[in-house]
Amino acid sequence: MIWVLGALGLILGSGMGWQVGTFFFSRVGLYVTLITAACGVLGAVFLPWGLRAGTSWLGRQFQRVGQIRLEAMLIGAFLGLAAAAFLTLPLSLLPSPWQMILPCVLALALAYVGAVSLQMAPPFPRRGSRQRLTPGEGEGYKDQYVLLDTSVIIDGRIADISRTGFIDGTMLIPRFVLQELQHIADSPDMLRRNRGRRGLDMLNRLQKESVVPIRITDMDTDEAEEVDGKLVVLAHELDCPIITNDYNLNRVAELQGVTVLNINELANAVKALFLPGESLQVRIIQEGKEVGQGVGYLDDGTMVVVEDGRRHIGHTTEVIVTKVLQTAAGRMIFARPE
Repeated sequence: MIWVLGALGLILGSGMGWQVGTFFFSRVGLYVTLITAACGVLGAVFLPWGLRAGTSWLGRQFQRVGQIRLEAMLIGAFLGLAAAAFLTLPLSLLPSPWQMILPCVLALALAYVGAVSLQMAPPFPRRGSRQRLTPGEGEGYKDQYVLLDTSVIIDGRIADISRTGFIDGTMLIPRFVLQELQHIADSPDMLRRNRGRRGLDMLNRLQKESVVPIRITDMDTDEAEEVDGKLVVLAHELDCPIITNDYNLNRVAELQGVTVLNINELANAVKALFLPGESLQVRIIQEGKEVGQGVGYLDDGTMVVVEDGRRHIGHTTEVIVTKVLQTAAGRMIFARPE
């Protein structure tokens, strides 16, 4: 294949060199021959190299952009080429070799301008899609994807959430997240190794039980080295949220304007709400910090501090709620035995 491209580059380069040489020198002589030969050699060398480099670059760019932006780039390039077609006729009346060079240059320039301009334009909402509003805008557009980070896969609750159908769009798992999971699973530290294996098991469960599509993607970015940084950059490029329960990633993403769906915040939001005066049953399992206190937990993990509950340790007791306290760690309920 490389020989075919080299031969094609030799022919094209020689033809262009001949046109340039005969334009500047009226007689066919040594200078025309040298220019033709030099252009032929350059064409034979640079055409295969340029095609390989261009194909590789385009492949990386197509992996990094989303479907909507890729469609916009292709439409923009087509419109640019269509506009160049109307200008080809007057340019073809120019003297040689400009009648050949300028139409090609103009077509490439307009195709590039069209692709870039249409890609930067705000995408249109798709029919029937869920729309997301951003500050200062009246209309949004669909989040096609949601990115999963390593911590939320290891946590495992995303597998149950995905079965409910509350997540809209395709759940994307970048390959660098999968590689981090494999690295954790191969760790010599037993705790990290168990966490990594749990994450791989949860990923397998997600692929089998989720009602929304799950896709492992090769999309990557050179703008960051750490996994969290890559996720934030990728979320920017795809304009999609990140699902996580990592506090640090949550803060960094929010500071950079990336939407974060935090599993811990979701869990706190759906916990049962108890008001002072209501009664509930709780099993007291340990002593509290204060004298005479007992501590128990509800099924969702909410801590219940029972005054004078020390004597009920090991028993399920009916208690009356006296106060509900919301903290950064979650919700705490204070109660007394009925």
